[in-house]
Amino acid sequence: MKIKKEYIILAAIILALSLYLSLRNPDRTQYNLPNLPVLFRMDISKIEISKQDTSILMNMKDNKWFVGTQGYPANAEKIEKILNIIEKFPITALVSESKNYEPYDLDKDKKTTIKAWIGDTLSREFEIGKTTDSYRHTFVKLGGDYRVYQITGDLVAIFNQTIDTLRDKTIFSFDPDKIQEIQITKSQDSITLTRKETPVKPAGDQEVDEQTTETIWLSADGQEPDKLNVASLVNRLSKLFCQAYIYDRTKEDFKNPIYTIKLIGKKEYTLSIFDKTNETAKDSPAVASESNYPFLFNSWLATQITENLDALLNTSGTT
Repeated sequence: MKIKKEYIILAAIILALSLYLSLRNPDRTQYNLPNLPVLFRMDISKIEISKQDTSILMNMKDNKWFVGTQGYPANAEKIEKILNIIEKFPITALVSESKNYEPYDLDKDKKTTIKAWIGDTLSREFEIGKTTDSYRHTFVKLGGDYRVYQITGDLVAIFNQTIDTLRDKTIFSFDPDKIQEIQITKSQDSITLTRKETPVKPAGDQEVDEQTTETIWLSADGQEPDKLNVASLVNRLSKLFCQAYIYDRTKEDFKNPIYTIKLIGKKEYTLSIFDKTNETAKDSPAVASESNYPFLFNSWLATQITENLDALLNTSGTT
């Protein structure tokens, strides 16, 4: 009877352990992630990115974003990525409660602090550390929370910015088909090219609709330059971006350009390219009618444009 009783107790213990093991989930999260208030990007009016003793301010005005105290127009694509993180803030896991921030680059000398306002109210604040080894997540700490979390995405790449990298680098943006005249000047040489629409000439026995036309460009004395050179120049300038802006000089400080180009349609676009500032400089300075600030051309792009200009200036009949 005693043995039977011990078997019953043993069976009960085994059953209890079996139930515990079957119901236990070893991978179950034993904590709750913070429940952040809903934040919509359209409501955000100001963002600050700060690291050590430097900070960058971005402000929304008239539905456009501007960067720096000078109010430079901001790069819309980069601002969109920043707003996307601030709005969604996709925390995936709690990483540490130890208050040891150095392993995550969240210590004072390495962290980047982000603040976002709605009107005058600070609505979201967090600190960015380093990315995980896979670069798919980033270590972060919320304002007022000592714990370290993991968030989806490479936030270092998104928020590691300067005023110059956040500025809109667009110099020209126009429809190349709207340009009717091109004026190019280099020292004493110049050429003016005018756009003409002419009937397409049939090749051999091929029949061509009389209404079909093609675009040609003619100099003042009726010479026709290479079509590919003209198309290449206009297309490159129609979507023109600078490498960087120049901060220690104004447009008025630049005189005697090597090249000046005017593209005339419903609007006139002017670009002047200057000699490099010194022998070791890689990029060429320039000014343009659509930019209030002098800027630098990427050396490769500057070479491509100046080669186009030289080829067109060599068209017979230049003055």
